[in-house]
Amino acid sequence: MRWVSLRLRLMLVFALVALAAAVSASAIAYWLNRDAVLTRTQNAALDDFRKSLQDNTGSLPLTPTCPELQEAADRMAATSQKYEVLLIDKVTGGGSCAAPSDRDLFTLEVVPESLRKAVNRERPVTDSNRYPYHLYWQRITLDGKPYLVGGAKVIGGGPTGYLLKSLDNERADLNSLAWSLGIATGLALIGSALLAQAAASTVLRPVQRLGDAARRLGEGKLDTRLQVSGTDELADLSRTFNRAAESLEKRVEELSAREAASRRFVADMSHELRTPLTAITAVTEVLEDEAENLDPMIAPAVQLVVSETRRLNDLVENLMEVTRFDAGTARLVLDDVDVADQVTACIDARAWLDAVELDAERGIMALLDPRRLDVILANLIGNALKHGGSPVRVAVRTADDSLVIEVRDHGPGIPEDVLPHVFDRFYKASASRPRSEGSGLGLSIALENAHIHGGEITAANSPDGGAVFTLTLPRGTATESEPDDGDGSGADGDGDGSSPGTAEGNAR
Repeated sequence: MRWVSLRLRLMLVFALVALAAAVSASAIAYWLNRDAVLTRTQNAALDDFRKSLQDNTGSLPLTPTCPELQEAADRMAATSQKYEVLLIDKVTGGGSCAAPSDRDLFTLEVVPESLRKAVNRERPVTDSNRYPYHLYWQRITLDGKPYLVGGAKVIGGGPTGYLLKSLDNERADLNSLAWSLGIATGLALIGSALLAQAAASTVLRPVQRLGDAARRLGEGKLDTRLQVSGTDELADLSRTFNRAAESLEKRVEELSAREAASRRFVADMSHELRTPLTAITAVTEVLEDEAENLDPMIAPAVQLVVSETRRLNDLVENLMEVTRFDAGTARLVLDDVDVADQVTACIDARAWLDAVELDAERGIMALLDPRRLDVILANLIGNALKHGGSPVRVAVRTADDSLVIEVRDHGPGIPEDVLPHVFDRFYKASASRPRSEGSGLGLSIALENAHIHGGEITAANSPDGGAVFTLTLPRGTATESEPDDGDGSGADGDGDGSSPGTAEGNAR
């Protein structure tokens, strides 16, 4: 159970509230019972002591002997209250006598000095104070045990008496009460935890179901719905979720249908254009071969037709390649290739040897699709040659289990506002060249080919100037090698590199 879970927090709140309530109630009950027990015991002992002091000292002579005081103290201690007595008075022959009922336990030193002073202090008799002497008491501890000490002076002349009563039984009763209240508090805490668990299950189970449903919905299971019962807030939330899921499912179905229709349209259009383009391409090739024999006034128009026909043919091929990526039908045809040989072949096929510096060691092998790697390299190198500055440097290295190919130019670099869009389809950084040779698809096709390998392409600006495109591919892949239904289209810089030297990127 996570420490931050709502269930745990709810249980902790219940437990803390129950603990606070139980401890408060137990403390109040304990102090009330303690006060009641001690007050009852104290009053009973003091009342009995007052009465016994009057009864047993009233028959004593004005100046009793010490044995007479001792006998009176023993009689007073023999009551049912079970307290010890100490009588102090002047005796015959002069001097004073202290007569305790238990010499080992109760002596005058046991009585606190403050209590003795209070007992012996004579107060003026007034309307509000009818007696010069009063009964005083105090609780003390002897050898770790609680006792009640009380004292009074006989009015009209007589001995001073003190009592010492043990409160050990009362302490044992109060300890037993404290244990009982502690057990009750523990049971209340357990009960609150069980109650919190039940409440959490009742309240959080619908929330958990809602969370599971939201996760399934996020995973693309748009038919996810919740069973709704009741009329409370959670039921309203479930109904709202169901309505939102239903609306989202309909919207996604509409968008999917539109997207599928768009892909079919592009694919059908590309296929339909292929036949007339083939015928037009054949005608333009004948016209190009006869360019020297044409009227000089017509030759520029023929050259324009030839170049635009090639551009349109490359665009159709690129659109078909993009359609295969969107439809998920693009497949890899894997082979162990020497990366240095592959890069060299790509550069040589497009007559870029004089403009490209290659830094690659032979013998770096990787399991790749050679055609799709050629597509990526042609686009990246062609983009650097077209929009960067010579020389273009291609470096091949390995990092752990990955193959890294860097293509760097020495041009002005990529503007910061363009960097996030360099791989967008049909994106061109300069609005002044909307009809450039490139179609704006080259880098996006290169990125898709990297992704199908399980790799990535990043674009950045070098601190020393120029743009750097970094291709990272795994040297081995678990993807099953399957025949590709492609025909080699897209192996160009921007959809235009099927013939050497015409590759162009789509970002600069």
